[in-house]
Amino acid sequence: QVQLVESGGGLVQPGGSLRLSCAASGSIFSINDMAWYRQAPGKQREFVAVITNGGTSVYADSAKGRFTISRDNAKNTVSLQMNSLKPEDTAVYYCNAWIRPMSQSRGNDYWGRGTQVAVSS
Repeated sequence: QVQLVESGGGLVQPGGSLRLSCAASGSIFSINDMAWYRQAPGKQREFVAVITNGGTSVYADSAKGRFTISRDNAKNTVSLQMNSLKPEDTAVYYCNAWIRPMSQSRGNDYWGRGTQVAVSS
């Protein structure tokens, strides 16, 4: 059973930093794009950043210059380094990946359960 598990959330003051991590586990044949999304209270889930298995990354405008996405293909992990955090970054952050399990001939979209990030003084 393939699953994504996030870690690294917490409470941080404005201007501070956090590093989120996400690990994919299970019988995995391949992983394509890995991404981070977030959902603030009362708002829809929104895209934050994505990285391809070749290392190309794309960011939402809100994340450019402050957040950095990276991945370790050997460990099936993706991370999000968040700097200069603002109160408006407060949200549940979700890991997302397109994964082909060993048992299947095609990939599927997988989501983690999320990790809470709160930015407040």
